[in-house]
Amino acid sequence: MTLFKATSFRRFRRRKAVRPNERSALAKSTQSDLSRLVRTADPAVRKAFDVEMQSFSRLHARYLAERENRVELDWDRIKLPNDKQVIPYSHLPQIIGSEALSKLAVLKVNGGLGTSMGINGAKSALEVKDGMTFLDLIVQQVEHLNTTYKVDVPLILMTSFNTYDDTLRIIKKYVSQRITITTFNQSRYPRIWKETLQPCPKHFSDDKTHWYPPGHGDLYESLLHTGVLDRLLAEGKEYLFVSNSDNLGAVVDQRILQHMIDSDAEFLMEVTDKTKADVKGGTLIEYDSSVRLLEIAQVPPDHVDDFISIRKFKIFNTNNLWINLKALKRIMNGGGMDLDIIVNPKMTDNGQAVVQQLETAAGAAIKHFNNAHGINVPRSRFLPVKSCSDLLLIRSDIYSLQNGRLDMNESRMFGSVPVIKLGDHFKKITNFQPRFKKIPNIIDLDHLTVTGDVHFGRGVTLRGTVIVVANEGQRIDIPDGCVLENRLVSGNLNMTVRPFKSLHLKLTY
Repeated sequence: MTLFKATSFRRFRRRKAVRPNERSALAKSTQSDLSRLVRTADPAVRKAFDVEMQSFSRLHARYLAERENRVELDWDRIKLPNDKQVIPYSHLPQIIGSEALSKLAVLKVNGGLGTSMGINGAKSALEVKDGMTFLDLIVQQVEHLNTTYKVDVPLILMTSFNTYDDTLRIIKKYVSQRITITTFNQSRYPRIWKETLQPCPKHFSDDKTHWYPPGHGDLYESLLHTGVLDRLLAEGKEYLFVSNSDNLGAVVDQRILQHMIDSDAEFLMEVTDKTKADVKGGTLIEYDSSVRLLEIAQVPPDHVDDFISIRKFKIFNTNNLWINLKALKRIMNGGGMDLDIIVNPKMTDNGQAVVQQLETAAGAAIKHFNNAHGINVPRSRFLPVKSCSDLLLIRSDIYSLQNGRLDMNESRMFGSVPVIKLGDHFKKITNFQPRFKKIPNIIDLDHLTVTGDVHFGRGVTLRGTVIVVANEGQRIDIPDGCVLENRLVSGNLNMTVRPFKSLHLKLTY
């Protein structure tokens, strides 16, 4: 098996241009390769696979054309969005009835593997709180909505070929619950070689390492080609709430839904205030009198510092999106959307370079819809779990569960959550979990940094700013019942020594 290592994202505009004659020859060669690929598929799936390859062919052709004739972003024409293009959540209407819910469907982007956390299989199958997985919490949220308001809001899971089987296995346990769950696979596109720009796979059944799911921007094509869009419209659904399955703050909000209806908006993007942890997130801008999503990959090198500055661009995209389904159908029937292409390069273990995927972002669709705008929502609607540091926060006493929803503990004095930074020893879930007999009490914590071989006992309490550093070759065991408040701890701590006051610690105040 050929394995690939991720390198940094970059725009194709930074690569050497392809001459027109070369582009024409490449396009013809790629089309020929894709046609041969389609013929290798089993007849039962060949038609659907052919549709996918046609979509990839159009994306690939556009990639080649834009490499040849790239129109640079004019930084001087970028403006901050005005008051009508981004509306504060506090300005949204209060809700009286629940009639709008009967026209709503919920979609979770569920194609991720969680490889950065060392997860094998669908990330949404990870237990995140009180023994429940991402999917468990999502199902609880939607089921509670249906039961409380006596509606039938369906849950749709957009999986990838990496997560489809795991997802089907998991959702079997929900068959007796008051919820309709639909799953569909997003597209499977071929990786292309960096040097030749030609598809890597030669056969439909070639190893997974030769294929990729083309990002959440593939949502619109996949909804159309799988028939899910038409099915929702036939069932009387007019609005779709889309979010990532690992964002535990992304619950249905009736105020946002009602605002969408009242304002005749065809597309809403939830944004929230940027912090230092979010500087690379996409932001909304005004460009040529329309609202657009600006990603860091689109920013000229000379202006990257401007982009990540919190002083200028104060909000970022949470990827919580609200879409008018009738408008989406109109746009797709009219030729679809040419979303900005982002190239994600990879390297094989033997050093061979490939361009892993031609990717698009779902939020970039905002420029294709009428009266599209952003809603500046509270930070509580953006609670992603991207690392074990995030997982520690979610599993702690900072949050409690209510019908699948995370609520901040009322005992916490501050509205913000603590900053948690765990070192490499905690990076993978298999290393993270054995290091905690029980998750510490952190209701009064402001900042936690842990590096090195550190283990936590039961009933540990952390307050204020706590830094624990185990140097190479050392191990620190924080004993049961220990209270650390505004402490820097380093050295060796042996768990066999019971009384805390007798432990040999280097404490720096």
